[in-house]
Amino acid sequence: MAQDKISKKIESKFGNHLRSRVNGILIQDEKLLMIKHMMSEDREFWSVPGGGMVYGQSAPDNLKREFLEETGLEVAVGDYLFVHEYLDPPLHAMEHFFLVEKIGGQLKLGMDPELESAEQILTELRWMTVDELHSLPENALHQIFWRIKSLKDLGKWTGYFNFGNISLK
Repeated sequence: MAQDKISKKIESKFGNHLRSRVNGILIQDEKLLMIKHMMSEDREFWSVPGGGMVYGQSAPDNLKREFLEETGLEVAVGDYLFVHEYLDPPLHAMEHFFLVEKIGGQLKLGMDPELESAEQILTELRWMTVDELHSLPENALHQIFWRIKSLKDLGKWTGYFNFGNISLK
């Protein structure tokens, strides 16, 4: 299958090199804040807000910036939870997950400043229950959330996770 315009843009900006990313787990009223990315013309991907780290900024500062850019929310960064190695060529990232708490701002879909406005892949913000997460196809949901039984599971995890070299296309 030929690569579509969206997936080509993602590969050119984020692919074929190792990235360091920060991600925030924001839970409110038994729901997790999730953001939808359009990874290709026919594949959506749900994960928590976060993104690439900027050299010279701490992980918490990077996460605060990413949250504000993507969600309009100001957050306090709490406990470091775990690192996940995301490997789905051409994408490869070490993803650091933190608990976060909302301290200000208004929830609104933002944008990824690494992409032009016509190239934006962020398409929706939604508070989701575990049942809603489980209703998504696995290829539309970040691997970390595939088999959680409750949102409390996320706060208990520590260490390194790698779910293998998989293809979710």
